[in-house]
Amino acid sequence: MGTSMKTFHCDVCTGPLFFENSVCTQCNSPVGYFPDRNEMAAFKGKRQRPCRNYEAEQICNWMIAAEDPEDYCVSCRLTRIIPSLAQPGNRALWHSLEIAKRRLVYTLLDLGLPVVSKTVDAEQGLAFEFKADEAGEGETPVLTGHAEGVITLNIAEADDAERERRRTQLREPYRTLLGHFRHETGHYYWDLLIRDSERIADFRRMFGDERADYAQAMQHHYDSGPPADWQRSFVSAYASSHPWEDWAETWAHYLHMTDSLDTASALGIAVRPVSRKAPRIVPARGLAGFGDLSGSWASLTCALNCLNRSMGLQDAYPFVLSESALSKLHYVHELVSGDDPRVARDRAAPAGMMRRPGVSRPPIAAVG
Repeated sequence: MGTSMKTFHCDVCTGPLFFENSVCTQCNSPVGYFPDRNEMAAFKGKRQRPCRNYEAEQICNWMIAAEDPEDYCVSCRLTRIIPSLAQPGNRALWHSLEIAKRRLVYTLLDLGLPVVSKTVDAEQGLAFEFKADEAGEGETPVLTGHAEGVITLNIAEADDAERERRRTQLREPYRTLLGHFRHETGHYYWDLLIRDSERIADFRRMFGDERADYAQAMQHHYDSGPPADWQRSFVSAYASSHPWEDWAETWAHYLHMTDSLDTASALGIAVRPVSRKAPRIVPARGLAGFGDLSGSWASLTCALNCLNRSMGLQDAYPFVLSESALSKLHYVHELVSGDDPRVARDRAAPAGMMRRPGVSRPPIAAVG
């Protein structure tokens, strides 16, 4: 497995760099992200070149190896439809979509999961389509969703005010653009790693039978709402609608956990355990069992919520994980940890897939 979402520094002036930077704010050097090295650096004189969306559109900050015949980076080449840039505001929305997608791709590569474009593997590859609702009466709105490796996102989700309106309307405690990406890739990786595999029986024991009528289940969910006791079994209310959605919500939650924990580790954050049972020194993902990971997560999210409340903000983490929800997260953890040789076989890298060499991780400190 790769490294965490680490801290970056300019190799010209040593100033701090964020993952989204294209210019160092201290020395003005043009910088970019080198995905094969997991490094942010100035690219002048490097054996790499900027992504076409970096040079032509100022939308991307990822680099491409000099010998790579592609014009687009490993993230941008997954996008096959973008919104019309002739429409005011669409460029800014597209930029936000690509920022969230790059963070998603970073995590997927970090987990060692296959990331390959449909232009390389039309049957099992991945593609993103960013679409806007058409103006006019009777037009069908664009629905965010996944179908056979194609993830469609309504660009309205990249508008903070519109997304908040939808979050409030749907009574959701948490709705983010990155969360949408993580949820929809859950459906994609279910198809890739579980559907038609020998793991389907284990999945059904844990999440339920996905052969239940999906349209009927969703209609019931929107008509009647979730069960009153949904928190006993699910990570979110929406997860209770159907086994596929339970899986996708759990998958997204696992990516939230691992990415946040690894970022905390890279920053050297130390937190006080929420109980005596919580571990005091917890290795980052891939180096410890799920019990240590979930204990460290409880400590970190308690700290995040306390900090937000100190600033007069809503909780950063408005969830309570039941034993059942933790068991499902454990299932995802085992699936992506790489310990199962069946998963390793499924992850055999096809042509065009990028992998990052494994690097050991620093521990997450939890001080008592």
